[in-house]
Amino acid sequence: QGQLVESGGGLVQAGGSLRLSCEASFNDFSFTPMGWYRQAQGKQRELVARISSGGVRTTYADSVKGRFTVSRDNAKNSLYLQMDGLKPEDTAIYFCNANPPERRWGQGIQVTVSS
Repeated sequence: QGQLVESGGGLVQAGGSLRLSCEASFNDFSFTPMGWYRQAQGKQRELVARISSGGVRTTYADSVKGRFTVSRDNAKNSLYLQMDGLKPEDTAIYFCNANPPERRWGQGIQVTVSS
């Protein structure tokens, strides 16, 4: 199954930026489409960004389009999410996983955006 470890979250003011990182410990990472997901309190987990295995194709939820950028470094088994123009409604726990999410979920990382 491997392990997914997210990092880089924290507290930021509205309009600020954060960069999330995800380290994956499964061997076929470079062949696996990946996604960033988030779960706000009282809401279902949602996919916010997806990236193809080679990193060429990306898709975003409408709510983050133009503000978030997903990238990956297959040599480092790592996934990234650059978040700019953060809004209070972006407050959530963020997770990385394959897309579809077939790996065991990690702990996630809290992102809190104050108004």
